[in-house]
Amino acid sequence: MNEIRKQFPILDQEVNGHPLVYLDSAATSQKPKQVLDVVRKYYDLDNSNVHRGVHTLGNRATDSYEGAREKIRKFINATSTEEIIYTRGTTTSLNTVASGYGRQNVQEGDEIVISYMEHHSNLIPWQQLAKEKGAVLKYFDLEEDGTITLDTVRATITDKTKIVAITMASNVLGTINPIKEIAQIAHEHGAIIVVDAAQAAPHMPIDVQDLDVDFLGFSGHKMCGPTGIGALYGKKALLENMEPIEYGGEMIDFVDLYDSTWKELPWKFEGGTPNIAGAIGLGAAIDFLTEIGLEKIAEHEHELVAYAITEMEKIEGLTIYGPKDPMKRCGLITFNLEGVHPHDLATVLDMNGIAIRAGHHCAQPLMKWLKVSATARASFYMYNSKEDIDALVKGLRQAKEYFNDVY
Repeated sequence: MNEIRKQFPILDQEVNGHPLVYLDSAATSQKPKQVLDVVRKYYDLDNSNVHRGVHTLGNRATDSYEGAREKIRKFINATSTEEIIYTRGTTTSLNTVASGYGRQNVQEGDEIVISYMEHHSNLIPWQQLAKEKGAVLKYFDLEEDGTITLDTVRATITDKTKIVAITMASNVLGTINPIKEIAQIAHEHGAIIVVDAAQAAPHMPIDVQDLDVDFLGFSGHKMCGPTGIGALYGKKALLENMEPIEYGGEMIDFVDLYDSTWKELPWKFEGGTPNIAGAIGLGAAIDFLTEIGLEKIAEHEHELVAYAITEMEKIEGLTIYGPKDPMKRCGLITFNLEGVHPHDLATVLDMNGIAIRAGHHCAQPLMKWLKVSATARASFYMYNSKEDIDALVKGLRQAKEYFNDVY
């Protein structure tokens, strides 16, 4: 733990006179020196556009850029780099599927199934697609602990269902969903499954072939990589039949005055100069995560969640949302402290150098389901320790005492 923590320069600082305790990795993770060095090296030595040039810098940049694509392919066990599309992140990935696949394949009366726990990025594209096409938007009901049962899945998906879009791990509840089983049920009804893996890819192994998902998106900045870069995985046959949603340089094969043709996969979906440094940095982040091991990261986070739940439940008036079983959730805990608004709580904790998230977490329908307007969230990663949780619990107790005195 100490050796890993040393790889993250930003963590070695004080905030408001206290050592930084960073518990907001679900929003964005910190970046190890290995990633920072690789991005700096690109700008220092190799800065050039990719694919277009034949000079040395262009060739080096292209090799690193496409080399990172292969690392992503291996990271999620896709069959080919043709199935890996660079995007700005999970939001762009999901919108690409909704626009590129959804508009071609969803008709009036068809069903699109999602869940109440979806991030807005995996809700609004389907909501708008349903409105545009006259399709029916349906939701999986949640159990009291914020999980989805396979009985619910079977009862909700029908032969009219064309798309099932679901998060692999909730950014609020922490719930880890049974993606493989949901995919199987969706396919039995002729539907495709689209997976939001923003909160899963940084924390647990993903094998898209074993899961048999049709599309899957994730973001680099949540998994130790740069911001503004992510990836969309899609089965080759589906991607080949989709039209691009952005047109311009890089993605064209031949342009005439009145017609154009597109490059082959994956480049037909990558119009314009890409985020080259971001892609190379994401490749370095994958190297870093692979070296540590996703299984070890998941094990460490389960231990932290178990410890945090045990300690936080000792605080009177504190409510934790989502599964209580640490093995059923990813490395985050969303909670409320009775009588204290989450934003006030986050502000007080920040004065003690503790960074958490407060608000609706881009999941307003889920807040409505929870019957709250906002929550606080502490999220953990490989560089966090039980001492960080002790600091959080101490800060929560101090905040409770402070607001009790004030009010």
